[in-house]
Amino acid sequence: MSDIGTHWPYPRHIAHRGAGKLAPENTLAAFRHGASFGYRMFEFDVKLSGDGKAVLMHDATLDRTSSGRGRVDALTLGELAQLDAGSWHGAAFAGEPIPTLAAVARYTQANGFLVNIEIKPVPGAETRTGAAVALDALSLWQGATVPPLLSSFSEAALEAARLAAPGLPRALLLDKLPADWLDRLRRLDCVALDANHRELNARVIADAHAAGFKVLSYTVNDPARAQDLLAWGLDGLITDAVDGIAPDA
Repeated sequence: MSDIGTHWPYPRHIAHRGAGKLAPENTLAAFRHGASFGYRMFEFDVKLSGDGKAVLMHDATLDRTSSGRGRVDALTLGELAQLDAGSWHGAAFAGEPIPTLAAVARYTQANGFLVNIEIKPVPGAETRTGAAVALDALSLWQGATVPPLLSSFSEAALEAARLAAPGLPRALLLDKLPADWLDRLRRLDCVALDANHRELNARVIADAHAAGFKVLSYTVNDPARAQDLLAWGLDGLITDAVDGIAPDA
């Protein structure tokens, strides 16, 4: 493992799914919109197409955020490329494609942006997705000054990512904090906890720091809550409110 945990290179403000709810999530249009508000780091969801290609999509099905229907992994990359991932959000985004992880790597590195890749497997594909996304990230960001941060709610996916690309930093996503949350971070050789902000307080953040871990939090959209979390030492604040919570200069 690198010394990322000691020398934390990521900004404190991270745009959720590109630009939160202001543009179609997990698209390059959302990334561009988030960047227009000064955000320099983007969180997004990645899963595998039917032919094993890494694409940006949150849900296991296509219905909510594209013109497609049914399972994401029922279609090949070529079939997914024909879908409209923008019209659902508004006519201004009509024709926006589902991006590949490779396209995001090109865009973010060309513009000096950093990324938090959430490994979001379709059910039953946790290990395969964790390994594949980690290997892709290792290749696509080869030579980058700052590597992508991998995160997942799936411990099986994170373990597969650890085995496939042990040098890439990882964060465990938790909606609730179990009693053994520190042990889970250690077991997966993570550098950070990424928790629901409702689970965090000054004590939890201090305990994580004392154990050598950084702390990120999702999805923080209230400026007052953001201010509290950052005052307690939060290392990364993931937000939809890119127009209401100004990133650090």
